[in-house]
Amino acid sequence: MRRESDQQLFANYQLKIKREKKFVFTWQILILVAFFGLWELASNMNWIDPLIFSSPSEIYHVLIEKFTNGSMLTHLQVTLFETVLGFLIGTICGIILATILWSSEKFSRIMDPYLVILNAMPKVALGPIIIVAMGPGYLSIIAMGAIISVIITTLVVYSAFKEVDHNYIKVLKSFKATRWQIFREAIFPAAVPSMISTLKVNVGLSWVGVVVGEFLVSKKGLGYLIVYGFQVFDFSLVMSSLILIAVFAALMYKVVEQIEKTLMKHTR
Repeated sequence: MRRESDQQLFANYQLKIKREKKFVFTWQILILVAFFGLWELASNMNWIDPLIFSSPSEIYHVLIEKFTNGSMLTHLQVTLFETVLGFLIGTICGIILATILWSSEKFSRIMDPYLVILNAMPKVALGPIIIVAMGPGYLSIIAMGAIISVIITTLVVYSAFKEVDHNYIKVLKSFKATRWQIFREAIFPAAVPSMISTLKVNVGLSWVGVVVGEFLVSKKGLGYLIVYGFQVFDFSLVMSSLILIAVFAALMYKVVEQIEKTLMKHTR
């Protein structure tokens, strides 16, 4: 009797969770539809200047036209390639730097003021220097995507390493574990949730770095299309590029969320 009661409570709990998910998803869709509906109405009624702010229907026509002739797909592929590569390089380099800092307390104390300065520095301002140093090509744009996220990744992951419960370290030291074994068995696994959180932040930062790099130097990519749209006063093209950036940044974020769920499931 007690067993049936527990099962019923669990079933009710699952039903409540499903209802909440449906409620949240329905409201998310309604807000999206209301936003585009209001935008379309405001443009058609001339409440906003349709030449500057365009309209969803005009953006839809631009996207269909550009995807049909293949030009938008080319620009999209270039930006996606640069962003994913910049995201991976920035994240991996940040984790490696955090590991080096954790491995030597003296080195971390020496580097501490430099990391603070580098974190405070606007990385976008380094764009022209990077372009001069690496040349006006993919390399400098990918470097922009990586540099903008590497310092914040280093600081967040290094803080996560330091905040791991010291009792784990004491237990491992009592078994004569080396520093590398302590890192492999306790520090790194315990910092995985913080690393996943950093990945989510890096998604947005990488897009910013790559798009700014394309503003400065590229002849292909969504950043280039935005600059070109401004130059020829084609704001529908600008808005189309911005919407594509928002959509694919959201998709990339969802991929990271899925990776987080998979990792958390296997580390429980």
